[in-house]
Amino acid sequence: RTTMKSLRFISAEAFVSNAEFARKSLGAVAHDLFPLLFKASYLLEQGEVIHDLVENWPLFDFNMGKLLGATLDYKEDLSHRTCSVCLESCLTGLRDYVLNQSSPYMKKLKVVDLTGIKDVEVQFCKCKKTMGRWARTQLLSKLCSELLVYLQQAQCNPGTFEISINVLIDLFVTERNYELVVQALLKKCSCPLKICCVAFRSDNLTLQKFFYIIKLTDPSLLRKLEIVHNVHLEMEHLEMLFNSIHFPLLMSLTLPARTFNVRRFTATDEQMLTNVGEKMGEMTQLTELSMSFSILTGRIQKLLSPLKTPLKMLDVSNCSLNHADMAFLANSFHANHLEALDLSGHDIAELYPSTFFKLLSHCSSVLRSLTLEDCNIQDTHVNMLILGLSPCQKLQEFKFIGNPLSSQALKHIFTFLCELPMLQNVEFPVPRDCYPIGITYPIDDASVCRFDHQKYERVAEELNLILLQANREDVKASTPLFGSYDAAVQETNNELGAYLIKSFKETLEKFTTSFNKMS
Repeated sequence: RTTMKSLRFISAEAFVSNAEFARKSLGAVAHDLFPLLFKASYLLEQGEVIHDLVENWPLFDFNMGKLLGATLDYKEDLSHRTCSVCLESCLTGLRDYVLNQSSPYMKKLKVVDLTGIKDVEVQFCKCKKTMGRWARTQLLSKLCSELLVYLQQAQCNPGTFEISINVLIDLFVTERNYELVVQALLKKCSCPLKICCVAFRSDNLTLQKFFYIIKLTDPSLLRKLEIVHNVHLEMEHLEMLFNSIHFPLLMSLTLPARTFNVRRFTATDEQMLTNVGEKMGEMTQLTELSMSFSILTGRIQKLLSPLKTPLKMLDVSNCSLNHADMAFLANSFHANHLEALDLSGHDIAELYPSTFFKLLSHCSSVLRSLTLEDCNIQDTHVNMLILGLSPCQKLQEFKFIGNPLSSQALKHIFTFLCELPMLQNVEFPVPRDCYPIGITYPIDDASVCRFDHQKYERVAEELNLILLQANREDVKASTPLFGSYDAAVQETNNELGAYLIKSFKETLEKFTTSFNKMS
């Protein structure tokens, strides 16, 4: 599929394709053509031209999302191209913008917004090398530190110290880049490039380090906070976090697995949960909440009822919800506003079918994404499921991996899914009849790949044929056995893997020591 280009864009491509000529000629280019040339250079991966465009940027702002997004001259959105050559050229160009000795009166740039860059699984750039969120965090922090060292050592134009540019970025911090990011944030006041953290993700970090760095980010600006893998945050720490730091603009909150565990609750814990709910209620912008793999049985109301703003996204997968929890969700004011809902790991068809379908009917007019993985949905539930999904005409994504459904049932579901006009992505399970007889659900990781692959391929072809015959080539159907693509995990999986091995080794050593003492 080719996207139409205007004559202006074709001319811009021709201009930047000769890097040497383009770089020499930038001084004669009208300021309003810089955005056009930037997008053309990005498409052609002309790193040197990108660097010089940014180094000489003549406008007040530089917004990556807008520059690479759909424009009148070229409608294709390039913001999902995290091309390493292009992004490194951008960031080094930004550093050199500060160091460029041209008159500081010509320097108008005040805001650089890097938050519009989207990390996706499939890259279309020629170099095939990506620069993910972690690497962008690393490089920007490194450049800020280097810039300060250079300014302190070199004889710079006095006007250079007056340059102040806010760089909006989604930071991603792990143990490996922690020190570098901390140094950049500590020296923010002295640095012409000022890191402004809009979203913060933390993986593989001790609680002490997490608490320290989160305060450095200026939480009053934070819109999204993700505390994910290997950050051992429990409810008492969450209460401490909310008591010591205010997040007035926070719109999205992701908490790590096992933050809550009501099975161990004491009277003190109940009060703590009430306090956490009240603190979340003070976050008037909060519309997205993810609390997967916590045990929240019977406590959803206590946690969510203080919220004053309706949630648009809720992930309570594998949270051991009971009928009272589901009834609260179905009857709450959140239900009519939910655009994304994840109830994976709950036996919805057996435990609370009517309440679940009530919830589904309430959010059907706005629901865009529904995830029901490992929900024990069987062939006998398919008609009921179709009935519940029928009003969800805005549904774009439906994920139901890990359910014991036969090939025939999947064909029935796919025939129905063709009727949902906005649907773009479906993640479906390996049919039950592809696994050995007697397989039990949920299937453990060791057995998940032990199915008849040839039979699965035949069924997958038949399912895609159903889409094709209904003229729904726009729908992507897949079976990601180990979960959907996560750009952040993909980028840092080596570090996470090393951490898990280290943790396992430490546990084994403790066990051996205890065993020896007993002996």
